[in-house]
Amino acid sequence: MRTHYCGLVDEALIDQTITLCGWVDGRRDHGGVVFLDLRDHEGIVQVVVDPDTEAAFATAVEVGYEFCLRVQGKVRARVSVNDKMKTGRVEVLASEVEVLNAARDLPFALHENPNEDMRLTYRYLDLRRPEMQRMMRTRIRLVQALRRRLDAAGFQDIETPILTKATPEGARDYLVPSRVHEGEFYALPQSPQLFKQILMMAGFDRYYQIARCFRDEDLRADRQPEFTQLDMEFAFVEEADVQNYVETMIRDVFAEVVDAKLEAPFPRMTWHEAMRRFGSDKPDLRIALELVDIAEAVKHVEFKVFAGPANDPNGRVAALCVPGGAELSRKQIDELAAHAAKHGAKGLAWMKVDNAQGGLEGVSSPVAKFLDDKALAGILEATRAADGDLLLFGAGAWGAVSDFMGALRLKVGKDRGLVENSWKPLWVTDFPMFEHDAEAGRFVALHHPFTAPKVDDEAALKADPHNAVSRGYDMVLNGAEIGGGSIRIHRPDMQNAVFELLGIGPEEAEAKFGFLLKALKLGAPPHGGIAFGIDRIAALMAGTESIRDVIAFPKTTSAQDLMTDAPSPVSAAQLDELHVRVAPSASDD
Repeated sequence: MRTHYCGLVDEALIDQTITLCGWVDGRRDHGGVVFLDLRDHEGIVQVVVDPDTEAAFATAVEVGYEFCLRVQGKVRARVSVNDKMKTGRVEVLASEVEVLNAARDLPFALHENPNEDMRLTYRYLDLRRPEMQRMMRTRIRLVQALRRRLDAAGFQDIETPILTKATPEGARDYLVPSRVHEGEFYALPQSPQLFKQILMMAGFDRYYQIARCFRDEDLRADRQPEFTQLDMEFAFVEEADVQNYVETMIRDVFAEVVDAKLEAPFPRMTWHEAMRRFGSDKPDLRIALELVDIAEAVKHVEFKVFAGPANDPNGRVAALCVPGGAELSRKQIDELAAHAAKHGAKGLAWMKVDNAQGGLEGVSSPVAKFLDDKALAGILEATRAADGDLLLFGAGAWGAVSDFMGALRLKVGKDRGLVENSWKPLWVTDFPMFEHDAEAGRFVALHHPFTAPKVDDEAALKADPHNAVSRGYDMVLNGAEIGGGSIRIHRPDMQNAVFELLGIGPEEAEAKFGFLLKALKLGAPPHGGIAFGIDRIAALMAGTESIRDVIAFPKTTSAQDLMTDAPSPVSAAQLDELHVRVAPSASDD
């Protein structure tokens, strides 16, 4: 149907007759001559239709924006060169113009910026836009580059099941009722975690898969109910073996796909250091601001908001110094306080430094009256605040303060233009093995229950689970966790000890993980791995903050597909086949 792509027509084709197919990106009628901008996925070329070709001209006069056309004509040099177009030195003098399909009543023009619901409802139009084509092709090149390297390195691409068993940890599962096993359900995989571990036990040594995964969780710009990850597993490895290989792979892929040079080696930082300095386990190192602990400076003051956490082993008093921030109005500071509150702050104290050498007379702050000269001197020394700076304070439980001060750091950095235009990768290591869920009254795994602890003794792990450190590691880039992995538990006694600490009793462990426990008793090798978020990496490469821009058919933040109108009701007959009844919601009572 066509001989060439629109965006690849160049001077080498001058005087040749070619056939193009594409969409009308624009039409202009100049003195009886019709100019069409014809677009396909490679770009745009100008087509000229003059009255001498009567049939072609008659058709060209009637075509409109986004009409789908087939054009035949001869390539010639353009009189007026357009250096802004890749094809700007040539044009096609049409001899035939055929309408393959008309476009009527378009909901939006491709050069407009419709709201996201409109874009997702008419996703096929949205994806025609050159910017969306660019971002999707970035994702395609990313996956191709990863596959080439993994295939060449001897990794084996093995598919794991989509219909599998429900798991008790992490996000909620998507459940699929079984027609032939009445009352029983499959679960869609949140990851291929257990299968890839089984593959290591089966002797495949190095595995990878571009895996589709599913999680029924609350959504954000960087979350989707179904997503894609590069899943990898290695046998007979320790942390450095996994990290060194995948770091080189990621560095090479970024260089190939977006011509980005990532530093070598990536910096390494423990989880505790990341939380202390940046208030995040995925710190954005492009922002130079850091949190500073000031507990020692305020332990003695009578201001209980500061002194209480400062004297509590589980408390924290932290400060963030905003260079030049004294210029902020009270309204702007209140907006920062509201942002901190959204992330768990009960309040936000602040101080403007007018004259760092002037003692309490040299600062402006609602809390200055609660401080003395010793406390102020300690705060200014710890934060290295200078004249014209603004200090923001957080006090309370260590984790809560770290979280909301970390969120505040990001907002201040972005609002004040303090985000460096660069790539800043790092490894975050030594995560806590467990978090204590006060509401549930039990421990939960920070990564997943198959991550090995650093202590290689079950009794020692059980004796002090609060301070247990895992052999987990995350790769972070520009404030986004792009990959997470760990060395796995490969001995049944240790796996049972972890299950016990997580409140998973022997019967439950056998019912849900009996196949894994059995495999661990039959010569399971030491092994570890990592999974990379393809959607997140592609979004970073494409320069967009939303992974929806690099997913061909994403869901909304309420997990809907607006184009196909999914999810949607099914017939009573289908439900009967599956032995399922839909109960009325509480709001229907």
